[in-house]
Amino acid sequence: MVNIPLRKGRSGYSKLGIGPNLFDSILKYIPFILSLITLSISLFDFGFDQSPEQNLYLRNCYFILFSLEIIIILLRYIPANRPRKSVFVYDIILLMSLILTISVAADWIYSSWLDSSFWISFVIVLIFFRELTPLNINYRRKLLNPAQLFMISFLFLIFGGTFLLMLPHATYDGISFIDALFTSTSAVCVTGLAVVDTGTYFTLFGQTAIMVLIQLGGLGIMTFTSYFSYFFTGQASYENQLLIQEMTNSEKITEVFSTLKRILFITFLIEGIGAILIFFSIDKSVAESLSQRIYFSVFHAVSGFCNAGFSTLTNNLWESSVRFNYPLQLIISGLLILGGIGFPIIFNFTKYLRHLLQNRVFRKESVHAPRVISMNTRIVLVMTVFLLVAGTAIFYFLECNNTLAEHKGIGKVITAFFCASTPRTAGFSAIDYTILQTPAVILMYFLMWVGASPGGTGGGIKTSTFAICILNSISIARGKDRIDFRGREISGTAVRRAYSQVFLSFLAIGISVFAIVIFQDDISLKAVIFEVISAFSTVGLSLGVTAKFCAASKLVLVLTMFVGRVSMLTVLVSFFKQAKLLNYRFPSEDILIN
Repeated sequence: MVNIPLRKGRSGYSKLGIGPNLFDSILKYIPFILSLITLSISLFDFGFDQSPEQNLYLRNCYFILFSLEIIIILLRYIPANRPRKSVFVYDIILLMSLILTISVAADWIYSSWLDSSFWISFVIVLIFFRELTPLNINYRRKLLNPAQLFMISFLFLIFGGTFLLMLPHATYDGISFIDALFTSTSAVCVTGLAVVDTGTYFTLFGQTAIMVLIQLGGLGIMTFTSYFSYFFTGQASYENQLLIQEMTNSEKITEVFSTLKRILFITFLIEGIGAILIFFSIDKSVAESLSQRIYFSVFHAVSGFCNAGFSTLTNNLWESSVRFNYPLQLIISGLLILGGIGFPIIFNFTKYLRHLLQNRVFRKESVHAPRVISMNTRIVLVMTVFLLVAGTAIFYFLECNNTLAEHKGIGKVITAFFCASTPRTAGFSAIDYTILQTPAVILMYFLMWVGASPGGTGGGIKTSTFAICILNSISIARGKDRIDFRGREISGTAVRRAYSQVFLSFLAIGISVFAIVIFQDDISLKAVIFEVISAFSTVGLSLGVTAKFCAASKLVLVLTMFVGRVSMLTVLVSFFKQAKLLNYRFPSEDILIN
């Protein structure tokens, strides 16, 4: 629900002769409408073919709308407003960008770069964020619970992305609604399954739309809108803060926006470093021009960190130009591991490193902080390392003389490591998965099903869930009635949630496999199971049969990807009314298990 708050009267209003209600309408509501008009015009500009007369008309529209935006920015500072320094800097950057763009549109100066579609898109995005986020989007639990709002945000992105991909300029030869919906869902849910070739089927505009969907879907659109709303307004309702606390797993409600800021900062920092490393690891055989290599680097850095698995190469990373580029494989592996390990783990680990530097390197006096590394971090790191090492060794042993036969020496080990990393919801392929032997396929089943870690950009049942199941089985075998790990007891709530995740994952996968087998009796069961697990765990690996699916099977995979991204538990929570705390207990009885 959008709530436009009214400011109290100030001396600036009387000087202008404008009432506070009218002034707030001008500075809040009208600019947002203008930003929507600007965005709509840009979509028509970039998504459709125009005649020379239409191009001239659009140029004049940009000139008028950008001029109005400049006036609106200046009006914000007339009634003695004193925004925060960060907002002031943002407005200065936006103001300078608008002046430069208007100068080009009015032929006052000439610059092919400032007249480019990239620059226009950049300015329009700046305007849209400036005008959208100050609107206080107050969340009310009586209307929607957090699970429903979370699901709706993803549905909004999916259908918005479908519309973008169906624009004439997004593809070279057009695309059907089902294929556009499938591609958009795969991008938003950071899966990577594709029914058409991303590199040759989509134009630069279409590929950029996919990259934006991957970024927004990987972090969640609520993360962006919530942080920038707070960035521009400096305030948020208590219910909004509770919602963000649940999204970010923050321990304190006062830390929710600092957590959002750190998430965005770490994301763009890692993606930026990854893009630079990828750029220096490729040559002209991958992309001829400098701009193409820059775009390739940015696209794959975003796709890698968000664990999406999309590539602009026809055969993904099995393309002949990068098949033996082992530094690129290591860079992509690092990105997907960092993205999949989870932001809470990264935050906790950086806190531990800072603690070590203060106490052991600089010898500074600090407050004693026992157990800087949390139990959650220990479990996730141990399980992640175990799955990577064991997966690499087993895959190397199984496929040494098959899919890895073309690699030599250390290259074979690196490719085996990459193939053990990418099933953890990344979806990049550096080998021909269509010739995998059955034991290796079963290994992929397992790695995809476990997936990444909680709080990250990956899917699956999560490493911590699998670890809790193992620890619980060991505790039962030892005759213990609780689970202990490194001097701490795992709560019963965590155990119940873990087993719910496992059961619901089998339920979702089973239903999807059953439905597709009904529609696709011409495809082997092994391949169907592989595609379904890949979709549910948002992996994106394929045995080469996804494009052969009929429309009904594609819709089943679309639902599977969506459920896998938001999790089956979230879907159930969204439909069931939450029970209040019970102040009583029924008599208990044991149920025979074995």
